[in-house]
Amino acid sequence: MIAAHVSRRYARALLELGESEGNLDALVADLAKVADLYTANGDLKIAVDNPIVALPVKQAILRELCDKLSLAKTAKSAVLLLGDRRRFPLLPEIVTMLREMADAKKGLVRAEVTTAVALSDGFYEKLVTTLENISKKRVVLDKKHDPALIGGVVLRIGDLVLDSSLKTRLDGLKHALLPN
Repeated sequence: MIAAHVSRRYARALLELGESEGNLDALVADLAKVADLYTANGDLKIAVDNPIVALPVKQAILRELCDKLSLAKTAKSAVLLLGDRRRFPLLPEIVTMLREMADAKKGLVRAEVTTAVALSDGFYEKLVTTLENISKKRVVLDKKHDPALIGGVVLRIGDLVLDSSLKTRLDGLKHALLPN
């Protein structure tokens, strides 16, 4: 709860900063690169999160990371600030909130559709059109594939999840028929 509140405050501040500088999209993209790397790289996560590692060492690691990723000045400052304040583990959540806020400013909605196999472009276009008609906003669709679904579609829009996958239906049937 407190972490979400802190993340939201950082995201709001970064949103205002990105808007005032006119580089909001670039700022979101730069911070997303760092957040993705932090999430995927266990060594980086350990080095930055470990309280035994001295702050100057963490700062040096983060500076080198920013330089290798060729981050813009604002993104680099944000990364270093989060490191200095021991808030770096919040970066993935901050980026998620910042992206949502930036999308809302542009009148965008992000939707994620997961299917067992790749479907035709026509299906995705029709889905986007339907979602735009319902939401009255422009929809950006992220396509994912998960063979474990067996069939059907799982659609996520913000906190709303519409799951019509065969896997979910079979799981429900299993729980209904088998005793606990």
